[in-house]
Amino acid sequence: MKPLETKVEAISNWPTPTSKKKVRAFLGLAGYYRKFIPKSSELAVPLSDLTRKKEPDNVKWTAACQQAFDALKSALTSGPVLIAPNYDCEFTVFTDVSNAGIGAVLCQQGEKDDLHPITFISKKLLPRERHFSTIEKECLAIVWALQKLKPHIWGRTFILRTDHSPLLWLRTMKNNSKLMRWAQLKM
Repeated sequence: MKPLETKVEAISNWPTPTSKKKVRAFLGLAGYYRKFIPKSSELAVPLSDLTRKKEPDNVKWTAACQQAFDALKSALTSGPVLIAPNYDCEFTVFTDVSNAGIGAVLCQQGEKDDLHPITFISKKLLPRERHFSTIEKECLAIVWALQKLKPHIWGRTFILRTDHSPLLWLRTMKNNSKLMRWAQLKM
């Protein structure tokens, strides 16, 4: 699966947005194809910040905005090709966290034992979530990803991969009720 060629051409020729309305239109298009873009929410942070209520209608375009705009356009026009899920095979879920967002990719092994993406998901962290500790953000990413990917993984065998080894100690932790609730969450 990949984006339609007509949409790819439209994205390539998209002019730099000059108003909130135009930024929202571009983000709407990018959002529609977010499953093709790793860390799409994180890439879009400078642009989505322009659409806040307190921001003026005529946007103040910065270098960070241009970089985000270019990165999204590039990702949308040259993104990876997704494969269709095979529900008879095991899934692998990778999660990742940054200070701005969380994301995950659902994969399956191909014919040559290499992993192929099925879908990418991501979200911008809320202001209160940005103050979470690293282990809390990593745990949040896992819980959020498993809930979002539930239609694919529910009742199936899957592997969860994260780059945060302190999560292995979660079962022996006694003093963090938030993490313990998340660890025991029934999907």
